Amino acid sequence: MVTTTRAPAPPTEPAAGRPGGPLARLLRAVPVPLALIAMIALAGVVLGRVYADPLLARLILGAAIGSVLVSVAARRLPSWLVAPVSVAGLAGWALLSLRLAASHAALPGSLAAVAVDAARNAIPRLLTAMIPVEPAPDTVLVPVVAAWLTGLVAAEVALRTGRVLLGYLPPLLLYAGAVYVVGPNADPAITPTIVFIAVAAAGLAIPSHRNTSASGDPAAGLAPAVRAAVRLRLLAASAAGVVVMVALAAGLAPLLAARVSDRPVDPRRYVEPPQVESLDENPLIRISGWALNPDQKLLEVRTEAGAKASPRIRLAVLSDYDGVTWRVGATYRNAGRILPVTEPAPGVTTDTVRQQITVADLAGRLLPAVPTPREVTGARVAYDPDTGTLIRPEGLASGLRYTVTSAREQPDVNLLATANVPAGDAVARVLQVPEGAPEPLRRLATQLAEENGAPYARATAIQEFLAEHYRVTADAPSGHAYPNLAFFLFGPRNGGGQRGTSEQFAASFAVLGRLAGLPTRVVVGFAPGGDGPVRAADASAWPEVLFEGVGWVPFDPMPRPDQEPREVEADFRATPDNPPPSQVPEPTAEPTATPPAAAAPGPADRRGGLSTPVLVGGGIGTLVLLAALALLTLAVLRRNLTRARLHHGDPGRRIAGAWRELTDALRLAGRPAGGDLAAAEVAERARRTLAEARAARPGPSGAELVDGEPDELAGLLNQVAFAPHTATPAQADRAADLAGRYAAALRATRPWWRRLLWTVHPGPLRWRR
Repeated sequence: MVTTTRAPAPPTEPAAGRPGGPLARLLRAVPVPLALIAMIALAGVVLGRVYADPLLARLILGAAIGSVLVSVAARRLPSWLVAPVSVAGLAGWALLSLRLAASHAALPGSLAAVAVDAARNAIPRLLTAMIPVEPAPDTVLVPVVAAWLTGLVAAEVALRTGRVLLGYLPPLLLYAGAVYVVGPNADPAITPTIVFIAVAAAGLAIPSHRNTSASGDPAAGLAPAVRAAVRLRLLAASAAGVVVMVALAAGLAPLLAARVSDRPVDPRRYVEPPQVESLDENPLIRISGWALNPDQKLLEVRTEAGAKASPRIRLAVLSDYDGVTWRVGATYRNAGRILPVTEPAPGVTTDTVRQQITVADLAGRLLPAVPTPREVTGARVAYDPDTGTLIRPEGLASGLRYTVTSAREQPDVNLLATANVPAGDAVARVLQVPEGAPEPLRRLATQLAEENGAPYARATAIQEFLAEHYRVTADAPSGHAYPNLAFFLFGPRNGGGQRGTSEQFAASFAVLGRLAGLPTRVVVGFAPGGDGPVRAADASAWPEVLFEGVGWVPFDPMPRPDQEPREVEADFRATPDNPPPSQVPEPTAEPTATPPAAAAPGPADRRGGLSTPVLVGGGIGTLVLLAALALLTLAVLRRNLTRARLHHGDPGRRIAGAWRELTDALRLAGRPAGGDLAAAEVAERARRTLAEARAARPGPSGAELVDGEPDELAGLLNQVAFAPHTATPAQADRAADLAGRYAAALRATRPWWRRLLWTVHPGPLRWRR
């Protein structure tokens, strides 16, 4: 009898919903991609706290979803093919993001022009943008690209190799970078950080299909004794891990909690904000030139809504006075279409004024607008919230047309009679009186203050004194230094004194007001008679006084039409020991042409599951990507710093920047110059350092440098230090050339790897400038 043995039946396919079924595999495959998307999106939430609206967070969420899904869909492709496919998706999403941002910010121009401008200036504009940042092409490009690349690297490492914890590194770095960029400009990101940790833990808690058997038990199929030993080891390892985590939490939690309230470093302090040329730093000296050319067309204005009477258009606010010149002294930050809103004082009402302004012959970078601007379309601007003034960093051009919506402030005049003026450190800048004020000025201010006790009465007395005793003439020389003001106020009338333009009237009021204890400033702008051309004859300067509960109030010290001025000696007489000046002081030199506006600063395996090449390649690729991004950022910041030092600002500032380039080169070469050395001693060290470096490394040394050129640069620096107003643009160009050639010559003596490090060394960004 033959006995047949039946072969065992093949195992049946697990049903859906049972361990190992399609639903179980799906549930194991979804959590890690979702965790990566959520972690990258949380970085966008953290960064979006300093943006004006949620557009950036939405664009980063789209980049996270797109990059991770591309990697998920391409898992069956060779690993070397995933990156090109993902980069193509990145290009498409980046262009769509730029289009959405440009439309949101109402920026003119084609998509190609917008993309090129954003790619060139994204990093510096992001770090110099005003808080809150408006989502614009140049402020969203870097975050969107960083989010997509983060998703690509994280998904490849976590999904293709199964190393989830290693795949969390790119999102963690992106999150830390977002926290750093925000800096002290928002509240601590406690809630997003807790959610970030929870999402990461959830992704780790669910095992993937690569490291879990069909039954879900790693010891399944082993002999009972071996199975017990394996389970015991797993239990011991888990217990040890819990102990280590609890110990780390107990040790680090107090330290981290103590750091929550610390004020972080703001990376924006490493980047030079947009600057104005000397022509715009002191626009008060342009009043006399405009007065001599009254028919010159500067602007074309059309009021679209709001104002029934033609409002004053403000060009600049000058708050700093050193006894020689009034200066703007503003810090401009790149701004979007919507400008930050500041609440007006309780005694001030506002009405909305919207004007379309077309630039004609007005030069410089200052952008005229009715105070206080709230929205600007048609031009990219930078804004100073302290003064409410605007600049166009690229400079004004004939034909430029923009629309500005302003909240015009109207103080309650009924509160002025009893209003006080503020005091203390907050207003020290607008109360400061430089040393050297002529004694007659002090005596006149004292006389007007003693006769009028209340602040508003003092301001009105100064206004009436100037309006009653002086006359306006278009041919008065420019100048508002102490000698110019003394001659204007007390000089003999038959010798050219006691007459001037609005420059002298506004400057005299502001100085007399500060001597009388009033916080004052000077405003330069235009007072057009209505819509249409704004000509040079409409240019004017006027003083403003700050009152508590009311804000800045303008005053008009100009004489009334057809009013014969009274004799100054009838109401004020200089003492014999301090006779009035009898000679006309030298007028302030007025620029006759606008310096060319500087260009905007400018700102990269086989399928094998757990195979070593894939794991090593993913890790190295992540490190190379992050390192390249960091080096590129440092190189762009260093280049922008050098450009700002050598090519922006007045000649004195550029010469000082050239000297800082030379001393930074010495520090980068390991031969820093001590702060106790004179300029000539530093120049001697610079010559000796270059000679020793060339002797130690003979051969081609890059730019040739004459031995005496560091001494020439030291001489230019001493000239700026002791005669700051004598430096010329040609001397500044010479200083920039000397500093650049010295740094190039010294860098050429370094080994190749030190030359590379020289370019991206972060030292000059943080060394005291």
